[in-house]
Amino acid sequence: MDDLGWLALACDLAALCPPSRTAFSVGAVVVGADGREISRGHSRDHDPNDHAEEAALARTDADLTGATVYSSLEPCGRRASRPRPCAELIVASGARRVVFAWREPALFAAGTGAEILAAAGVEVVELPELADRAREPNAHLL
Repeated sequence: MDDLGWLALACDLAALCPPSRTAFSVGAVVVGADGREISRGHSRDHDPNDHAEEAALARTDADLTGATVYSSLEPCGRRASRPRPCAELIVASGARRVVFAWREPALFAAGTGAEILAAAGVEVVELPELADRAREPNAHLL
């Protein structure tokens, strides 16, 4: 599967999120350097404070060196509900690439995840052609 296919899957996972008035609905997929899916997650997966990338990373103890994280929304660079934002968790995981569809709107926090990732040497790719699809499960917030 290519980047658009994996990112479309992440957007589909966002639709599984229980709606929230205080958080975005996001889906994430972690794909290994070999092109195989390692794990997936979505916002509020097991806990009301779960972020999609956090949930996907927590589901694996695999070596993520060279992995790609696909997220329907730009990974957060700041959050109030946990000590570390998703961008920092991704950097710490060893993943070297992040592909997302929609830049985080400044509704809850400033979207700085892409900048944090890039500053840490992670390749960041935005595919805005799927942004509308990523926004759909968040229509109640916009």
